[in-house]
Amino acid sequence: MAIGVLAMAEPRGPLSAWDAVVLGVVEGVTEYLPISSTGHLLVAQRLLGLGSGSGKVAADTYAVAIQSGAILAVVALYRPRIRQLVAGLFGADDQGRRLLVRLVVAFLPAAVLGLVLGDTIKEQLFGPWPVVVAWAAGGVFLLWWRPRHGTQSLEAVTIRGAVIVGVAQSLALWPGVSRSLVTIVAALAIGCHMAAALELSFLLGLATLTAATVLDLTTDGPRLLDDYGWQMPLLGALVALVTAVVAVRWLVAFLRTRPLATFGWYRLAVAAATGVALVTGAL
Repeated sequence: MAIGVLAMAEPRGPLSAWDAVVLGVVEGVTEYLPISSTGHLLVAQRLLGLGSGSGKVAADTYAVAIQSGAILAVVALYRPRIRQLVAGLFGADDQGRRLLVRLVVAFLPAAVLGLVLGDTIKEQLFGPWPVVVAWAAGGVFLLWWRPRHGTQSLEAVTIRGAVIVGVAQSLALWPGVSRSLVTIVAALAIGCHMAAALELSFLLGLATLTAATVLDLTTDGPRLLDDYGWQMPLLGALVALVTAVVAVRWLVAFLRTRPLATFGWYRLAVAAATGVALVTGAL
């Protein structure tokens, strides 16, 4: 009902309700899949005629703001684990405190690099060709890589393992790499079984996406509201919430029986299609 009401709201600026819904779907579906939400959003913005010229700041901030929907999806789906982490924060759950420490350790490398190199990364890498390169490289890697079947649970992750996953997450500062891809791969590499690797990736994403969203809205939130108002960003976030819940559940079920390499073929296909569209001027 909320989505329907917001979809009927009068849009402000170039972002229509249809654009908001499309971008919300793209964000929700791709955020936790190993295919890069940032890359898909960059391409989707160009297809919709957004994110160029004076509107680039607002469009980029919108893409970050609707991550709040994906954040809430993980909170909703992993409520018991979130309660455990909160209890651990206040010293009421030893296992929760241990896991929280590991998540903080894994969060720090990308957070520090993002603060130091954030502006440079946006200037040099936030474009379609860097995304195409990253999509293709990730696709080739997934088809080449032969992961071991680990047995380690999420609770058994060590500080060293958390550092490895955190350093891997830093690679996703290059748009198109996919934060989910590198954290899942790193978690499997340190011996986690698939379910634990996925949960670690989701929980780490919760921290990383929250920090990025708060930082961007603090600096560029007023520009977002000036250009788009509040209804369209809220609409996009709600759509992202619903679609992210569906996508996370699907991914967990899919990877129980299917290999992660399946996404390698998708990455190569979308890289090829985007590359052709760029060369021919269609994008």
